[in-house]
Amino acid sequence: MEMNYTEKLKETFSGRNIKAYVHSFGCQLNVSDGEKIKGILKEIGFSFTDNPENAGIIILNTCAVRESAEERVFGIIGSMKKLKSENPDLIIGVSGCMTAQEKNLERIKKSYPQVDIVLGTSAINSLPRLIYEHIQNKRLAYDISEYADFSCSAEQVRESSFKASVPIMFGCNNFCTYCIVPYVRGRERSRNADDIINEVTELVNNGYKEIMLLGQNVNSYGKDLENGLTFPQLLRELNKIQGDFIIRFMSSHPKDATKELLDTILECDKVAKHLHLPVQSGNNNILKAMNRNYTVEKYLETVNYLRSHDSGFSLTTDIIVGFPNETDEEFQDTIKLIKQVEYDNIYSFIYSRRNGTKASTIDDKTPEESKSQRMRELLEVQREISDRHYKRFIGKTMRVLADGKSKKHEGFLTGKSNEFIIAEFKGDESLIGQFVNIRVTDSMNWAVTGEII
Repeated sequence: MEMNYTEKLKETFSGRNIKAYVHSFGCQLNVSDGEKIKGILKEIGFSFTDNPENAGIIILNTCAVRESAEERVFGIIGSMKKLKSENPDLIIGVSGCMTAQEKNLERIKKSYPQVDIVLGTSAINSLPRLIYEHIQNKRLAYDISEYADFSCSAEQVRESSFKASVPIMFGCNNFCTYCIVPYVRGRERSRNADDIINEVTELVNNGYKEIMLLGQNVNSYGKDLENGLTFPQLLRELNKIQGDFIIRFMSSHPKDATKELLDTILECDKVAKHLHLPVQSGNNNILKAMNRNYTVEKYLETVNYLRSHDSGFSLTTDIIVGFPNETDEEFQDTIKLIKQVEYDNIYSFIYSRRNGTKASTIDDKTPEESKSQRMRELLEVQREISDRHYKRFIGKTMRVLADGKSKKHEGFLTGKSNEFIIAEFKGDESLIGQFVNIRVTDSMNWAVTGEII
């Protein structure tokens, strides 16, 4: 019979009141993984602290999207050598996307003896075993294997009592030339639809108001399942769940934004009327070099279909500025696309070389100052668009999930509307976690303000 490591650890740590510090870097999927790690630690018997100096176990849940993020984490790990010397019983663990790279495991083995546990992205359930093995053997315990079963046996310790992230799939098959994700998260693996539906149903029954479905390419959900649901079919099933809640999802790949998916978004009352659709570039040559597998023309077909059914449909996107050897003319095609689509918001990044990706082998001759100038131009154009585009909400009623106090205005709350627009309004803190209807009275280039009806 396989040893129950959780029960063994409960006995080991019983009565010691040891606190755990878990810090997740990067994307929402990583944050969700961090919540699962907390669930396992809670089941063992740990409580939690926001201060690593008070912790008996530290888990750094890492991101590998950019090399700068990796180096930052290695700097933090290095600084923890002092904590380890002060408390030799301290357990330090590293998890997340960084650990999926063999070179990082070897670097930890060679240069960071203060690390006790290394945990791969799909090996979260191995955490109790690794803690136990480290305690027994007093040496580094690690598991960076890729497991087909990526469910978590413990209940997640969620950061919010009314907003929940629900991963529906893991990994990516797209191999965009700038992206490390397929190499650190593996191939696409979809969760069983019944498990997802049951999890969301339980969350809604427990009072959660916003459900964010997560995946590296969420709208390719189900392609690896035999006789499984497609993503639009899953959305329609979730839409049938009784309760007052909203369904969001990210991230979507334009090549998988089918008419079936667009109709589902438009027709389902609980699915947010917003689509984050990363275009990355407005030039077909650059899109081909990125291996994005769609054209600008195909992308605009998706946009036009949504806007033909709802002229004010909310769209956001990602843009990479300065992909290797992007010319000024190619960049201007991106500016043209932004002006044509009129996004509510864009998330823009200057291209960052990432070792291990195909794009990192390209000899890039574009000066960094040119890239910075292009970024400044892009942001200026988008500010003008957002400032003008947000005015369409003035005088209208918005349904907003209040999620916190405003950091700028005393007595005001902030939240996001169905359209994923930030809204600020005067209201009592008791409304946090509830839906409110507001009449929009003013707009800025990043938010709207209004009054509760």
